[in-house]
Amino acid sequence: MDVLSEIKKVNDDLIKWRRHLHENPELGFDLENTCKFVSEKLDEFGIENHRNFKGGVIGYINPESKGKVIALRGDMDALPVNEETGLEFASKVKGRMHACGHDAHTAQLLAAAKVLSEHKDEIDGKIMLIFQPAEELGTGSIEIADSEEFSKVDEVLGCHDGNLLSGDDVPKGALVFSKGPTMATMDKFTIDIKGKGSHGSQPENSIDPIVIASYIITSVQEIVAREISPLEPVVVSFGVINAGKAFNIIPETAHLEGTTRTLTPEIRDLVARRLGEIAEGIGKTFRAEISYEFFRLPPPVINDAEITEKMMTSAKKIFPEKVIELKKPIMGGEDFAFYLEKKPGAFFFLYNPLEIDGKVYAHHNPRFAMTEEFMHEVPAVMVQYVMDELGK
Repeated sequence: MDVLSEIKKVNDDLIKWRRHLHENPELGFDLENTCKFVSEKLDEFGIENHRNFKGGVIGYINPESKGKVIALRGDMDALPVNEETGLEFASKVKGRMHACGHDAHTAQLLAAAKVLSEHKDEIDGKIMLIFQPAEELGTGSIEIADSEEFSKVDEVLGCHDGNLLSGDDVPKGALVFSKGPTMATMDKFTIDIKGKGSHGSQPENSIDPIVIASYIITSVQEIVAREISPLEPVVVSFGVINAGKAFNIIPETAHLEGTTRTLTPEIRDLVARRLGEIAEGIGKTFRAEISYEFFRLPPPVINDAEITEKMMTSAKKIFPEKVIELKKPIMGGEDFAFYLEKKPGAFFFLYNPLEIDGKVYAHHNPRFAMTEEFMHEVPAVMVQYVMDELGK
């Protein structure tokens, strides 16, 4: 099969599907219309599919095959973001937007599925198509990864479009691969501080949770700066600070939320423990009560080196000038990691940002956008890999 030629035949459909999904975003596990759209397309392609998993669709090519099983994953959920791109196919739903590329991932997996189904007689093995919900919640892959169905998979592949690699010298249209640790954890923490409220003119009568919060925010940075090797990538970031309602009143409580990004279980455990110890120590110093919780969300994405190398070889067959190997991990997280805890596989990237008003915006931004020029590269790589591994 001439993979690139076959993918180009469905490129117009790929773009049309992506735009339809972009205009009609849904959130989390509540993906009824998206699942219906995907299931109808799979039916149209003659691909067996079901919706046994909450908010997701699973399809099979060559479901009766006793050979090797390769899973291909695309995530489907959008974000609670109000789109400001001005694109002609911008979201039609106020307060919802595909601001992370999942519309493309779903359409790309449909394109790969269509081509593979048309050549299923040339494949000695089974393809599991995973259209997954709730990646943005960090939990959408768990039920599938833990299922008996997924236990029969031999390898799992996935991809992320967009500009996750911005800041690196990566050309548009590049296909980027990484061996070993590739993305970080997506852990979350909360810190609640209970002090004593007072009028702002009488601070001596207070236990000021805002001052205590400021000490905590500053002090926990020492975990990264002084307790972990500078050669070890670690992130501790605060995203939420809530305290007070009046300019002249010292409030009773403050609430902090943040995220940590780590690449190894040992560093993950260290950061989780020390965050709590530092917060509780500062609280005790200033006579406040501290409530600390650490939520372990997706673990690191750790690619199988052998599968990644084979994927790069497949990609070079059709895009010889576009394949790049990433030498350092990305500190963003992905719940694809839960699949990789169960089975070997690889997660790769397509760098395809689109400027809005001359600027590239980050994922989850209301002006995040992707060029459609290179979207066909992802299904092409997936199909080429499958044919290289399972082709008769």
